[in-house]
Amino acid sequence: MIEGVVITPLKVIPDERGMIKHMLKSDSPNYKGFGEVYFSFVYPGAVKAWHLHKIMTLNYAVPVGNIKFVLYDPREDSPTFGKIQEVYMGEANHCLVTVPPGIWNGFKGIGTQTAVVSNFTDIPHDPDEIIRCSPTDGTIAYDWNIVMK
Repeated sequence: MIEGVVITPLKVIPDERGMIKHMLKSDSPNYKGFGEVYFSFVYPGAVKAWHLHKIMTLNYAVPVGNIKFVLYDPREDSPTFGKIQEVYMGEANHCLVTVPPGIWNGFKGIGTQTAVVSNFTDIPHDPDEIIRCSPTDGTIAYDWNIVMK
């Protein structure tokens, strides 16, 4: 697990009408304030990576579909410097992944349906505090292909 990344199992409350899926409450230990909430739709097999926020804390949940969420720690002073962490999240694993500033992250849609990724941030989007790089340019040594075991 990467230092500072927190994975919180989330509650699902089903009944005969449907279900409620929790994400984040103001009294949660991971709540740092409200910046914005947005939804990213990712098609099966599509990769949305890599990005790193310098200031923003991210809180990801996937209420519909499934993704492989990947994190990379570039912080030289971190005990997990250079480590990669994969989290499979979505309908098969309803959880909240809290990502502190300074961690590269991205995700890939897995399964057969479009996944809906919800992100609850602590500050509004600011294009000057985000860094991006291509998932295929070799900046981060990670293979997004499916591994057959």
